[in-house]
Amino acid sequence: MTARKPATARRRAELRSADVATTPLWRAAQALRLVTLLYAVGQQIASVPYYTNQRLSWVLIALMAVWSGASAIMLSQWHFPEVARLRTCVVIGDHVVVIGLMAATRLVADYDWYHGHQTLPTTLWATNAVIGAAILRGPFAGVLSGALIAAVSLTVRDQWGEDVWADATVPVLVSVGLALGLAANTARRAQDQLEQAVRLTAAAEERERLSREVHDGVLQVLSYIKRRGSEIGGPTEELALRAGEQEVALRVLITEQADHRDAGGAEVDLRPLLTAQSTPTVSVSTPGDPVRVGRWMANEITSAVATALSNVELHAGPDARAYVLLEDTGDEVVISVRDDGVGIPPGRLAEAEAEGRMGVSRSIVGRIAALGGSADLLTEIDGGVGFGTEWEFRVPR
Repeated sequence: MTARKPATARRRAELRSADVATTPLWRAAQALRLVTLLYAVGQQIASVPYYTNQRLSWVLIALMAVWSGASAIMLSQWHFPEVARLRTCVVIGDHVVVIGLMAATRLVADYDWYHGHQTLPTTLWATNAVIGAAILRGPFAGVLSGALIAAVSLTVRDQWGEDVWADATVPVLVSVGLALGLAANTARRAQDQLEQAVRLTAAAEERERLSREVHDGVLQVLSYIKRRGSEIGGPTEELALRAGEQEVALRVLITEQADHRDAGGAEVDLRPLLTAQSTPTVSVSTPGDPVRVGRWMANEITSAVATALSNVELHAGPDARAYVLLEDTGDEVVISVRDDGVGIPPGRLAEAEAEGRMGVSRSIVGRIAALGGSADLLTEIDGGVGFGTEWEFRVPR
């Protein structure tokens, strides 16, 4: 029972978001409803002398006016708790009233009149039902509603035996349903994208805040322990090593909270992101031309390179230097991260992963694999211990 409540709440939030997105369309539709009401009343004044039952026609027009006002008020609401259900009921009521008034045309006029003229509430006022269905459920519902109202009009006027398409009723109603349905779906998609952008912005701001707090507290303490442990030497070197590993793991954890999707498909130049990794002990070489890749790809590659360089600082020895080389082959991006340190003993990475240290397997190999590429540790296979370490990342375009 408890598992269903969050899902139900999310569903209600989604429905409420869709209702908010189409609220401007509902308001505009109700303004049109009042305009069509004025036209229908004017048409009634012009046509009532030709009716056989004039008193009943005025009663029906009064009913139409009352329903127009009530439905316009209800469909314009957006703070109502069950606004989606309210609008659904009103749209269904719209169709019932429109069809009923159309059928009542035969009660107030003879055959010669209704066969050659508009139905009682006029075709223009009947369009409100089609508009409501289209905004509520999209283009498919709008087209079906338009076809239904047009079929009722042709039936009441007994015009099925003639050229149906010579009358503008069918194409106008169907076209209105299609156009308004597409507009409503576009509004809903725009609202979803806006809310998604707001959520991503809020999440990014929260990550930045947490990153600052972690940097000002935990990371500084770990960095201090690593530095002091290395200076003191002896048994504290192991403590310094573990503090350094946890510092890297914590930085990677913060970085991994970033969203995996490109921001609007924007591309960035990978070169300055890698060049920013340069230090007195790290040399970065990049091509002369820009290497443009997706924003997420660039962030993931940069994070993998940063993790590899952090491992060089922690494990390659105090005098080790690192070299980063970026190549763009057209079909793929190749990044090489090499150092001249002590190297990695064969099988050491597997042992570290078995011990629960996931820095390499997740922060390096996992990142590149998520991009559809490969991360190969070349020197563990070819050179072994004493020849430094070289990572080669290959990421397809």
